Amino acid sequence: MAGSKRDAASTVRSFIARTKKRSKGIELDTSLYAEGIGLDSLEVAELSAVLEDELGSDPFSNGQMPETVGEIVAFYDDKPATSP
Repeated sequence: MAGSKRDAASTVRSFIARTKKRSKGIELDTSLYAEGIGLDSLEVAELSAVLEDELGSDPFSNGQMPETVGEIVAFYDDKPATSP
């Protein structure tokens, strides 16, 4: 089941808050990596698993390597909604 734009953004923000990297000022143009949130490779793998579990798919498993929160959200915007 594809997630909505709001679901994707909320999931990313919740994950970031749980990693205690940063909980405020997360915008669509915020980088996932060093100059932004600062996720390392293990945290990116964890984010991929969380997105898969909560939204049914993730951009990382689909061969994409998003650089920003907005690129993750755009992945779900581009996916057609499906019924459960």
